[in-house]
Amino acid sequence: MTQYSLSLDSFADNPGVLLVRDGDGQTRPAKRREILRVARELVDTDELRGQSLGSPTAVRDFLRLKLNASLEHEVCGMILVDTQHRVIAYLEPFRGTIDQASVYPREVVKLALVHNAKAIFLVHNHPSGTAEASEADIRLTKHLKQALALIDVTLLDHFIVAGSTVLSMAEKGLV
Repeated sequence: MTQYSLSLDSFADNPGVLLVRDGDGQTRPAKRREILRVARELVDTDELRGQSLGSPTAVRDFLRLKLNASLEHEVCGMILVDTQHRVIAYLEPFRGTIDQASVYPREVVKLALVHNAKAIFLVHNHPSGTAEASEADIRLTKHLKQALALIDVTLLDHFIVAGSTVLSMAEKGLV
C-alpha cells in the first residue's frame, strides 16, 4: 500500500514536485492519478457543508475534484443546496454503463425531500470525454425540472463533466 507524505527536505531537491513515499520507504514523484485520488478523498462533503455554490465557477471547481473524470462508466449525481445555495449534500445515486445511466425522477424527488433541499444541481460525467449535452440529457433535465417544481425544489443547473471540462447546461440555455 502506498503512503502519501510530503517531506520538506525533498522540496529543496525537487521544488514544485509532490513526492510519494512507498511502503518500503522509497520516495518518488507522485503520478497525476495518485494526486487526484488523494485530492478526491480530501474533498469531503461534510467539510463543504454550508459552503456556498452560488456560481457556475464554484460548482465547476467542486466537480473537477469530486466527480472522478477517469471513470469508465457514467455516474449521475446531485448537489443538494439550501435557499442560499449552501451545500447540504453531494450524492451519486445512479451508476450506469459506458454511455448512459438510468435516472429515476421519483428517486431524485425523494432525495430532495429527505435532505430538505430547496434546489439541486444535477451532475453527470461523460466517459467519452465529450462535453456536449445529448438529446437524452436535455430531455432528462426538462423532465426533472418539471418534477422538482411540483415540490417547490428548483433545478438550478445540469453539469456535464468530461475530463477537465465541465459544461453548464444553464449557461447554454438548456435548463
